[in-house]
Amino acid sequence: MSYTRLKKVVVGGVAIGGAAVLGYSLSKTSNRIKKNHQAQVIAAEQRHIHATIPLPTRIQQLHSLKNTHEFDVLVIGGGATGAGVALDSVSRGLKTALVERYDFSAGTSSRSTKLIHGGVRYLQKAIMGLDREQYRLVKEALHERANLLEIAPHLSYPLPIMLPVYKWWQLPYFWAGIKMYDLVAGRQMLKWSYVISKKKALELFPMLKKDKLVGAIVYFDGQHNDARMNIAIALTAGRMGATVANHTDVVSLIKHKDENGKEIIKGANLRDMITGEEYSVSAKCVINATGPYSDSIRKMGNEEAENICQPASGVHIVLPGYYSPDAMGLLDPSTSDGRVIFFLPWQKFTLAGTTDNPCQIRHDPPPTEDDIKFILNEVKNYLSPDVQVRRGDVVSAWCGIRPLVTDPNAKNTQSIARNHVIEVSDNNLVTIAGGKWTTYRSMAKDAVDAAVETCDLKPKNDSLTDGMLLEGAHGWTSTAFIRLVQDFGLETDVAMHLSDTYGNKAVEVAQMANLTGKRWPVVGTRLVEDFPYIEAEVSYAIKEYACTAIDVMARRTRLAFLNTQAAEEALPRIVEIMAKELGWNKAQQQHEYERAMAYLNVEMGNQCKASLMQLPDNFTEGERKKYTARFHTLDKDKKGYITPIDLRKYLEHHGEHMSEDQLREMLNEVDCNKNGRLELDEFLQLMCAVKSGAWANIRLETVLSIGERKAIPTDRSGGGV
Repeated sequence: MSYTRLKKVVVGGVAIGGAAVLGYSLSKTSNRIKKNHQAQVIAAEQRHIHATIPLPTRIQQLHSLKNTHEFDVLVIGGGATGAGVALDSVSRGLKTALVERYDFSAGTSSRSTKLIHGGVRYLQKAIMGLDREQYRLVKEALHERANLLEIAPHLSYPLPIMLPVYKWWQLPYFWAGIKMYDLVAGRQMLKWSYVISKKKALELFPMLKKDKLVGAIVYFDGQHNDARMNIAIALTAGRMGATVANHTDVVSLIKHKDENGKEIIKGANLRDMITGEEYSVSAKCVINATGPYSDSIRKMGNEEAENICQPASGVHIVLPGYYSPDAMGLLDPSTSDGRVIFFLPWQKFTLAGTTDNPCQIRHDPPPTEDDIKFILNEVKNYLSPDVQVRRGDVVSAWCGIRPLVTDPNAKNTQSIARNHVIEVSDNNLVTIAGGKWTTYRSMAKDAVDAAVETCDLKPKNDSLTDGMLLEGAHGWTSTAFIRLVQDFGLETDVAMHLSDTYGNKAVEVAQMANLTGKRWPVVGTRLVEDFPYIEAEVSYAIKEYACTAIDVMARRTRLAFLNTQAAEEALPRIVEIMAKELGWNKAQQQHEYERAMAYLNVEMGNQCKASLMQLPDNFTEGERKKYTARFHTLDKDKKGYITPIDLRKYLEHHGEHMSEDQLREMLNEVDCNKNGRLELDEFLQLMCAVKSGAWANIRLETVLSIGERKAIPTDRSGGGV
């Protein structure tokens, strides 16, 4: 055979064989693509099928908890991480239960800075220290930030944050860092950061201190309603088939020995915190997701377990909305003690924080007066002297316990872990601790991965939570509130609030709203004036597993976090509506009212406000006589105290009128010992606090000024008719 012919045969054979191989390869690739596409379609269907599944009632959830023979996974803890673990587990087809001692998001998860962020500071450390782990943390957090904004658009949104610059050399330094933040985010970047001049900075943030300001940098992170987000995660898990129960305490863990004589945790003994009933739940795997309380559950499994949690307290304060623009936050990158302070618009108020101090673990952490003053002083450093930063403007304050942890798997077990930590104990208890709000989903995925491997679980599929829309997100648009106004006759701000809180479930809340009897709004009676919360939300909250008045005023609505005085005014009506729905007797109603008041006093900062009434008397003799005379204009009968009746007589004398409820609320606002009346010494302390700025916007002070107002002459008021 000639070379030429041989070449043709060989080439032809190779061509034919190559084509066959290529065809076979393409066929395999095509089949694999088809299979992957089919898997993606099935996953997509499974991700969103829960949108049409009815939410079980709490009674049904408790029945399932008590009567299920064995769960695959029992999650302890109903914060963001625990709810995320339950959702991840049930998304894999595992039979899942979640129990929470208090309420979903009752702890740290409702007391955050409300930011969904990748971590600008972590990126700075990654670059300066050439730290690959820090870089990976930022990259992961930026992915989770984008995912959270996508899966719950009604509860989250991009927020521009201004970094004011007061030294020229800092401008390129900060700009480079923020630009790197954009670049690391890549396609998941929210919006490009940008540099602005001093003039533009003051246009966008008029309250900013002008002196020495050279410009500013604006970058974007996410913001959300943290407690509502946590509840949305738990409700989504419930719709997908997970058994979720709040107000259910773990009394002890159930231990059995396997075939090798090894002690294994196989469930928990539970107590219903509402009824006191105790029962047991079996599970192939128990996951401890209790945040600051991680060590208490770990010690239930092994009394000799060493603590890994090093709790730190973070205090936030809430100020009136006029302290910040509606849509621009502020970052102080270096406070007087090296901490970072955020100053953010949130729910039409201004949120400032946080502190970071070692603390003891307790279920009701109180904000301290020192922390409140520290935040106010830092805020004052960045605001114009025209803005008088007053202690009396703090309308709410709270403390969250950040669950910093050491890694028991690391060589240096004393150093704080920068990421979340997963520990699998010898008895198969899986503990997930540390981390941050933004990365709750990836933390949950890692925890369930560990549970599957440790306890030989058999999931039907991989995790489906990346891209899974949460409760209320399906079909929601930013203009959905318009239909609520048009279809139900709700006030615009109420409709916007319902849409932004409940997403596509806002219609269900609107359908429960009572007629007002007015021309407008047609439906939607407010719980308290000047806030968009309506009475129907209390009834709907019970469908969302709210069991106490605190559940409603702190987490289903955010009233307690926004204004404690408003929450106190709304409380009697909240208790009344819940009593009707849940069948509370008078004693139960009183108990709920007292518990909620204690919550406002201790956990929301009211007791700090009361302590301000103990300021030293700094009146001059003339001022003391003036305020004593003011008191006696109300106390005509020389009783030594003022009652709502005295207030009504005074107002009627000056041609004014207020309802009995309004009069009681006015007096209650300043009645620190809560005896229903205001004594002379209390009154003088109040005036002292008002004079110092410790108390502000007091209605009683405004009422007293009625008699001192001077009529404006017609020639100075623009004339008459």
